[in-house]
Amino acid sequence: MLSPSVESQLHKLPWVCEEGAGTPVILQGHIDCGSLLGHRAVYRMCFATAAFFFLFTLFMICVRSSRDPRAAVQNGFWFFKFLILMGITVGAFYIPDGSFSNVWFYFGVVGSFLFILIQLVLLIDFAHSWNQRWLGKAEECDSRAWYAGLFFFTLLFYTLSTAAVTLLFIYYTQPGTCYEGKVFIGLNLTLCFCVSTVAVLPKVQDAQPNSGLLQASVITLYTMFVTWLALSSVPDQKCNPHLLTRFSNGTILAGPDGYETHWWDAPSIVGLIIFILCTLFIGLRSSDHRQVNSLMQTEECPSTLEVTQQRQVVECKGRAFDNEQDGVTYSYSFFHFCLVLASLHIMMTLTNWYRPGETQKMISTWTAVWVKICASWAGLLLYLWTLVAPLLLPNRDFS
Repeated sequence: MLSPSVESQLHKLPWVCEEGAGTPVILQGHIDCGSLLGHRAVYRMCFATAAFFFLFTLFMICVRSSRDPRAAVQNGFWFFKFLILMGITVGAFYIPDGSFSNVWFYFGVVGSFLFILIQLVLLIDFAHSWNQRWLGKAEECDSRAWYAGLFFFTLLFYTLSTAAVTLLFIYYTQPGTCYEGKVFIGLNLTLCFCVSTVAVLPKVQDAQPNSGLLQASVITLYTMFVTWLALSSVPDQKCNPHLLTRFSNGTILAGPDGYETHWWDAPSIVGLIIFILCTLFIGLRSSDHRQVNSLMQTEECPSTLEVTQQRQVVECKGRAFDNEQDGVTYSYSFFHFCLVLASLHIMMTLTNWYRPGETQKMISTWTAVWVKICASWAGLLLYLWTLVAPLLLPNRDFS
């Protein structure tokens, strides 16, 4: 929807720019009307997918087993579901512009914030599982190679984090200005150091033997990534080389090096890659940790049900069978809710978190900066809680 060939067709729709095709539209950087149409199209496409999954979120509430008639809709009727999605998408393109983009922007901000937290939960769970399995392999095989592997990746992640901090100071701060960026980088660096220190404290190690620096290094690297995303939204050209701008000769540029403006920049590309991996992880995973399964609504089946399933596999000889008659293996409703948040997150990522302004302006705001920074702080606090919870609540099982 952001490609020029598609944008040229969007001019035929009712909500084209009033000034006409090709007329420059003022941003903090200047984008032509076609790019703005592309931005509007992304909002409507993602509105359609978010609305589609939200309908299924409501429709699938309290589905307990495949005996519920709604379970058949979850696992079948694909033609009709795609037809509904296409219908919502077509209808979304005929929504009058008005205040739609401005209102939908704030829905995207909230949804993307929540999805960043979900990404962090999955990342913490992945790091814990990784550390636990490699330690188990080391003890089982009595081999130091597994310990060496953990040490290597821990050192690698901390090295990348250090390099990220250095590059952030070089490219997103300037002497005598950019104080907000300096505070954000310095504060997150300090918080990451404190979290890493807590992870190896003797009392924490006694309460959680599987806790270690590998998890802390993964969280540190992800925090630096979210900090990078935040600084790439700072509405100050001196402090943000990604901010769109226009020079006096009329050439549309992004930053001092003279590259043409586009919606795709390095933070967006990396963010989309992480988004795709986490979305696949949500759809395919089942955690080793009961607490994460409870949070993500993906409780594993009871062992008796697993035995029944194995027997049915042998009897069916490869044919499909219903393994959810006694209980669903994941929450259908929560699964669709995650995809609602994913739709909002990809909408914000594709549009670089720019807020639609009046008279077709696209504005980079501090709202996006603070949302991302707060998400990084919330993630660090969440990880810190996983470390100290066994000490504060000794009667709870945090194995």
